[in-house]
Amino acid sequence: MSVVSASPFLKQDLESPARQRRHTLPASEFRPLNPQDAISVFEIEREAFISVSGECPLHLDEVRHFLTLCPELSLGWFELGRLVAFIIGSLWDEDRLTTDALTLHKPHGHTVHIHVLAVHRTFRQQGKGSILIWRYLQYLRCLPYVRRAVLMCEDILVPFYKKSGFKVVGPCAITVAHLTFTEMQFAIRGHAYMRRNSQF
Repeated sequence: MSVVSASPFLKQDLESPARQRRHTLPASEFRPLNPQDAISVFEIEREAFISVSGECPLHLDEVRHFLTLCPELSLGWFELGRLVAFIIGSLWDEDRLTTDALTLHKPHGHTVHIHVLAVHRTFRQQGKGSILIWRYLQYLRCLPYVRRAVLMCEDILVPFYKKSGFKVVGPCAITVAHLTFTEMQFAIRGHAYMRRNSQF
């Protein structure tokens, strides 16, 4: 699975090495995550979810698992080299989510299951979640094998995802401890586009 065609959505520094300042980092950068990012990812996820629901969508070994199998389906937002928000996804090959979707990556699937979106506590209430999900969905439009994105969320988050274009499919078959979820989907159509005069 090549992500070369998706590269316009991953900010890159195009200046020649001679013109770049030494020891500086991009103010804002989007890139796929890798297993070396797993601990930073898990720390943000744990703080974001444990305090609210008592459960993490992905445990540390599962974060490493997906970042090893399908790093191209993740997206991290870094500011001055620090991870501030991220999404982790994997491929799925059925119409609806089942418990297998929590741990499996189906390489021949055409559906991206978004496991988790989280923002570092210092950067919440700044619209970063909305920007990141928009950026991620545009990125998915560049991957020719992706037909749709699906996720499961608690009812309180349904309006947030609706604003990003997701539609409610119905109650999710998956439950975690005492938690129930709504399943939502987003149809991936056409080609990605960038807002004029915007890095996002």
